Amino acid sequence: MRNPSRRAFLAGVGATGVGGLADCLGFELESGSREPPLVANRPDAVYRPTHTEGMAMAGMVSDGGYSCALTYSYPHRFWTVTGDDTTQVEVGGNDALHLMPIVWHSESGVVPSDVNPSVDVTRDGESVVDGLNPWPMLAQRMGFHFGDNVELPEQGEYTVTVSVGAGGDRRTGSLTETAAAEFEFTLDYQRSELRDLPFEDIAEARQGTLGAVEPMRMEMVPTTQAPPVDDLPGTAHGTTGSGDAVFAVRSLDDATPFGGDADQAYLAVSARTPYNRYPLPLMSLSGTLSRDGETAFDGYLNEWLDPDLGIHYGAVVDGVGSGDELTIAVDSPPQVSRHEGYETAFRNMPEATLTL
Repeated sequence: MRNPSRRAFLAGVGATGVGGLADCLGFELESGSREPPLVANRPDAVYRPTHTEGMAMAGMVSDGGYSCALTYSYPHRFWTVTGDDTTQVEVGGNDALHLMPIVWHSESGVVPSDVNPSVDVTRDGESVVDGLNPWPMLAQRMGFHFGDNVELPEQGEYTVTVSVGAGGDRRTGSLTETAAAEFEFTLDYQRSELRDLPFEDIAEARQGTLGAVEPMRMEMVPTTQAPPVDDLPGTAHGTTGSGDAVFAVRSLDDATPFGGDADQAYLAVSARTPYNRYPLPLMSLSGTLSRDGETAFDGYLNEWLDPDLGIHYGAVVDGVGSGDELTIAVDSPPQVSRHEGYETAFRNMPEATLTL
């Protein structure tokens, strides 16, 4: 019998991307998967990949102010990022599936970037996977998440335990009230179940073109998208961009929640992908705020988590005035692994300037 939570999850995916497997020429599954060849001459920007994949869910658990859904799909290629360099990770011959623990703050729905889930897998009391730290990742259907290909010795039921810490210091509001958490799931690994998951080739004429596939809508799991620009709190100062990333700039009159004083301002930069507005965490940003030819601020824009701003970058400043000029420097691009369609973007990121 199929897991009922799996059926509910697939129902939440909707019609987009759910195609019959008979016509999925790029797909072949034994212990791993075979994906279509990468597009030649991929642009240095976000592009439409060769295919889309469905996912299944083993369950959802809440603890310590967090919720976690254990999801999985076919094992597949991805790219790790170190500094400005990317390295492609191919599917291993013994890889069974791509395991993705999706962790979010239960109250706000924010997917935190400052927790690194640890995953342990056991079978009949024996350790199979010990202390796996899935990569922080960016995918066109899921957005920001953690995931990795894992090896399982055989089909059958496994106990999967996902552990997370309380979180970092740069948080505001209810995001400061979390505690360390542990989530336990039963995962029934069956190759036939993987074969049943949607896998759809994208039309060859569209592969590699600028754009992105639609985000996956999942029952019981919040969207990982950043808030729409118009919904961000504070005073709007427009948008700029770098390396295909979009920077939406806001200022808040009271910097108290961010470690400042009530008479100081907070300058916030919401960095997101184009098309799907996924947040871009784990960047190193600096900002220079100039006013009447003088430097009003010059320093780091630190990554923060806020219930209304989500994952963003910001700094406490002594006020923001109309006509101020903000220069944003990307000291290092997002240190997140990339699924196909993002691996060539967000790498060469020159300075961006915006008049506030």
